[in-house]
Amino acid sequence: MQPEQVSDLLRETIFIILKLSTPLLLTGLVVGVVISLVQAIIQVQEQTLTFVPKLFAIFACLILSMGFMANQLIRFTEHIFTTITRLE
Repeated sequence: MQPEQVSDLLRETIFIILKLSTPLLLTGLVVGVVISLVQAIIQVQEQTLTFVPKLFAIFACLILSMGFMANQLIRFTEHIFTTITRLE
């Protein structure tokens, strides 16, 4: 492989990682902010109260976006395999 091809492949890999992790990270962020606001309003500062809702929300988001994630990973894997076979 040429250095340009390797850098293109690394760039695409980082883009796929960002695309797949963004929904989960945004879900955790939104749920964390909402729970923090609720804690500030009711003046209960318990750290464990944020963990369980975040866990359930991220798990639900993972289940809902699993088809999208699988489709993206399959297409990326096919792209890698076609790139490798073209080089041989």
